[in-house]
Amino acid sequence: MTLSEIIGDPIIQTGTLAVVGALISRVALRNLPTWHLVFQVTFFVLLTGLLLYHGIVPYQASPPTASVVEMIFIGIAKIIWWLNAAWALVGFTRVFLIFERRPREGRLIQDLVVGVIYLGVVLSVVANVFSLPVGTLIATSGVLAIILGLALQSTLSDVFSGIALNLGRPYAVGDVIVLGDGTEGKVVETNWRATHLLNGANDLVVVPNSDLAKARLVNMSSPDRSHGATIAVRFVPTTLPAVIADVMRAVLISSTSILKSADSGVQIKSLDGSAVELELSFRVADLATVGAAKHEIFDLIYRHSKAAGLQLAKEAGEGTAIPAADLQSQMRSTQMRFLDAIPLFATLTEDEKEVLASAMQRRTFQKGDLVVEQGGEMKSLMIVRSGVLGVTHSEGGRQLELARLAPGDYFGEAGLLTGAGEAGSIGALTYAVVYEIAKATLAPLLHDRPSLVDELGLILSRRAEAEKHLFRNSAETAGIHAVPGLVKRIRQLFEISHGAH
Repeated sequence: MTLSEIIGDPIIQTGTLAVVGALISRVALRNLPTWHLVFQVTFFVLLTGLLLYHGIVPYQASPPTASVVEMIFIGIAKIIWWLNAAWALVGFTRVFLIFERRPREGRLIQDLVVGVIYLGVVLSVVANVFSLPVGTLIATSGVLAIILGLALQSTLSDVFSGIALNLGRPYAVGDVIVLGDGTEGKVVETNWRATHLLNGANDLVVVPNSDLAKARLVNMSSPDRSHGATIAVRFVPTTLPAVIADVMRAVLISSTSILKSADSGVQIKSLDGSAVELELSFRVADLATVGAAKHEIFDLIYRHSKAAGLQLAKEAGEGTAIPAADLQSQMRSTQMRFLDAIPLFATLTEDEKEVLASAMQRRTFQKGDLVVEQGGEMKSLMIVRSGVLGVTHSEGGRQLELARLAPGDYFGEAGLLTGAGEAGSIGALTYAVVYEIAKATLAPLLHDRPSLVDELGLILSRRAEAEKHLFRNSAETAGIHAVPGLVKRIRQLFEISHGAH
């Protein structure tokens, strides 16, 4: 054969195209799924054109007059064509996984479609390459299918249950679900046989699809990632239930961990001679933050109830006698009880607390009142007695909420101790009572108690560090962010020596 005859031989052309296509598809484009699909479609079109050019019709049986060599060649060419047709169809089936970047574990239905494609290709090869009667083969395999179906009844139940679950989509990979028997976990994989859950103890729970299809389940991540929670609390009925409910609403307003939605609220559940029971309902952005939100709410309940003079009720049957320590605390003045509840002043003696309490000035603010504007320099320490204050920072036309101040929180220490302006505007979100401690009153205490300087400096540095990421221009709070020299600066302003005790 001459060189031109060799080049024009259909066997040589088809074989060369198949080898080149295999090398490019399986080696060069192995890790490029998008280009791999484009090449598969292009190769399939070229192979179809080449076979039709040489008179080979892949979807028809071979002519009986062909020689043995031609029959073998035509059979191999048809098999290659059908395989590439299957790969191209599978590529189109998977294409949305490429662009949507969906996890492999969630494509059970796609696997089923791929299985049907390969089954169709096998039957087509049997009919068009080996010229066997497909109808007879299907009828014969039906008996075998019945036998296998009876033997694999449990497995098939799981398979079809998995298909039903994927079609109904009661959950998706990443959702947290709770089953009727109390099993709870995050869905990490769904396959033909079972669904895998990761529970709170980081253990893998494998639930058969047939059991899951019949179980009553709650999807904690649907219809969105937000999640509702409730907290029940009981108080001794020493005042009107409506007043207690208002205090608990202030608890929800002062929380920064919950969503500000219409779902949040307070409901009075019961009232008797020993307790008023209330339920606080709220919503968080994600199920994983429920624990942290409850911790904050419990802390705020304690602080607001202390500020309002409310006493938590005991469980039924525990008695209602007030401890001697509580009776003694109730006999103290409001200012003294307030100072007792603030950790900053825990080291002060009774005489020092009395001097401080007598000099404290009580100030009240109605809802919506502005306490201090952003950048304003305060000359006194302000301590929240009751109510809720909000701190907002304006920058570049946007409003950022830096914090919410609840009973026991204080502000103004930046201006008082370092001469810096407030990082944000402070306004009353509810009716609020604030006690003011002037610099002239605080200075003698700082001289006598240098530990307060260290405590205030630590509070300033922590607050500045927590707010630093919120500012586009961190230079605005550079005076506060100079943590290493912060305590030294306070000592200089108040003329406190390092050897003071």
